[in-house]
Amino acid sequence: MQHAASDPKQDPILGSTPMAAAFLADPVSHGGAAVERVDTHAAIVFLAGDRAYKLKRAVRYPYLDYSTAELRRAACLEELRLNRRTAPSLYLGLESVVQRADGALAFGGEDAAGGTALDWLVVMRRFPQDALLDRVAERGDFDDSLGCALADAVTAFHEAAEPRPDGGGAVAMREVVEGNIAELRASPSLFAPDHVERLSGRSADALARLAPLLEDRRRGGFVRHCHGDLHLRNIVLLEGKPVLFDGIEFDERLAVIDVAYDLAFLLMDLERRGLRPLGNAFLNRSLDKTEDYGALALLPLFLSARAAIRAKIAATTAALRPGDAAAQTLEREAVAYLDQAVRALEPPPPRLVAVGGLSGSGKTRLARALAPSLGKSPGAVVLRSDALRKRLNGVAETERLPAEAYTPAVTERVYAGLLERAGAVLAAGHAVVLDAVHARPEERSAVARLAAEVGVRFDGIWLDAPLDMRIARITARRGDASDATAEVAERQAVYDLGPLEWLRTNAGRDAGETLAAVLERLV
Repeated sequence: MQHAASDPKQDPILGSTPMAAAFLADPVSHGGAAVERVDTHAAIVFLAGDRAYKLKRAVRYPYLDYSTAELRRAACLEELRLNRRTAPSLYLGLESVVQRADGALAFGGEDAAGGTALDWLVVMRRFPQDALLDRVAERGDFDDSLGCALADAVTAFHEAAEPRPDGGGAVAMREVVEGNIAELRASPSLFAPDHVERLSGRSADALARLAPLLEDRRRGGFVRHCHGDLHLRNIVLLEGKPVLFDGIEFDERLAVIDVAYDLAFLLMDLERRGLRPLGNAFLNRSLDKTEDYGALALLPLFLSARAAIRAKIAATTAALRPGDAAAQTLEREAVAYLDQAVRALEPPPPRLVAVGGLSGSGKTRLARALAPSLGKSPGAVVLRSDALRKRLNGVAETERLPAEAYTPAVTERVYAGLLERAGAVLAAGHAVVLDAVHARPEERSAVARLAAEVGVRFDGIWLDAPLDMRIARITARRGDASDATAEVAERQAVYDLGPLEWLRTNAGRDAGETLAAVLERLV
């Protein structure tokens, strides 16, 4: 164990009451159980037996003040209150470390009984560190099904969160951005000044352009009391389900935010880890639930601000361990986050790609595989006719619809809905992939016309596959939004498709080969 400085407020290692930290690190305090210690820039967590004890550092940052025991106690209580919204089984209660009359230290409970309180703790149920989603991602076990479950959990949390039109909005976002820039400027030896100024200029332009939208969303109920620190290390798999924990409690201004800004932390984190396809699937699942396409215009600013926050936190954490080898790694991460913050505000232009083909030709698989490579982070929004048809009929994606849901009039309504949503996404500056049969020439013409009206690049992809292969794919489907059957595929085989000006692609081969061939044409 490292030695404590005499003044806990100035201690760069412990940053909290040294006596309490020493007590928590001693196995004797936990009935002889081995103790593991985890350090962050704002807290020290002691893992012992089936419990985790979180001791807040006695530090004061521009965005956080834990400098007194009473402030730390209040922060512990607020942490318990807020995080029990999403993880009630994890957050067990308030605990104290007290000094008895004989000088010995002991746990004193939430009332600090039996002595004088030295410090306060949040007590949590311990979970395996390998269950944290950053670890799950590192070992390659973060798949699309988990991404969908996570998107559903976050969406449900946001829908239940308290609306707070008194917070968020343009003023609050400007404070975040300007605070980031000020802290980045304070470390010129780490963060290249010209790079910081480039971020500052891009951020100011985005804030000026987006202020009206930020205010509209604040007034419209999109600002809520969210999590505030929603990255992979603050999500854990419990009984196979993703559980959000460790939300911000020290300053509600950082958690009373636009729901899309909360979401952006996860998207930024996945991007940073080289997991853009998972980020794309997560975003698309979220949009399937909320249809909050207006948020997409704000995404570059939100992603940039989140990356800048991680840059300054990585720098702060590195400063806690001067000369440590880990500090060099953290400094490299800080610089990489700054680079990511700048890139987010320099996105490629939006574009529209339509994937067509008869049922079973592989449209949905190709559309989802293409999306991460198109447009700004985390890739294109996928709009699927099968999913929209179910939504318009008020049923779950996997619930089969009756024949009357497939009349020409209903299908026309579905295609009009796709184009309406595609127009909204493109207007927000985001790329779109349309996934629909597009068997009629007028359907294909309408897509090209939309792209021309909006002024974006358009590419139409038509997938060809043999009938027997299409039938085999259809009959193998499970839990899919499509209601197509072998009989449907056979009827489609005699369709008069009319002139096809889209790129015709052999989809009767391996899906990876089809994807590579299409991507080569889309570059």
